[in-house]
Amino acid sequence: MPVHVVNRRRNGVEARFPGALVADVTSRGPEPWVRFSPFYPHGGIPVPYSPGVESASVEGIWQALKVFRGTGIDVRKLTVTSMKGLKRTVRKHGDVVGHRAGVAGSELLAYEQARRRIYLPSYRWVLENKVAGLVGELRETSAERDIVLLDYTTNGDVGDLSKPLSHAALLRAHLTGEWPWTL
Repeated sequence: MPVHVVNRRRNGVEARFPGALVADVTSRGPEPWVRFSPFYPHGGIPVPYSPGVESASVEGIWQALKVFRGTGIDVRKLTVTSMKGLKRTVRKHGDVVGHRAGVAGSELLAYEQARRRIYLPSYRWVLENKVAGLVGELRETSAERDIVLLDYTTNGDVGDLSKPLSHAALLRAHLTGEWPWTL
């Protein structure tokens, strides 16, 4: 059965997908689906290019390694467990110039490179190590009925930099064995 990614704000999802399991995988979703959110504080998530350094969440890694013009990385984001106060914005810090390849690294990664080398491996690690049981449940369910994954964005194209990347689309790719993105 298909796995669909639908915008969380869209009305009539149940009517459009009758009989489907609807799972809100955003940070505002219910248990257990909220555990798929990049904001969820699983703890113990390895930070790419940073041996021995761990983060509470995938979003913590992404935000910690973000570099702005005039403002470097912020390792405090690695320890945030509230799912709040993680974002580091252009409005506050100025233009983003890239993501640091590790907390002690010197290489600055462009946006798409950072998606491929930081975000994707971190999120995949969570899918394989922190929520593997839930992934298995969704795979079993998908054999019997459709699944609808709700997210705030639906962009599943890592190369489309005009829109935020949907973690629900990454989850869909993982569930269906279509994880196509490599370094």
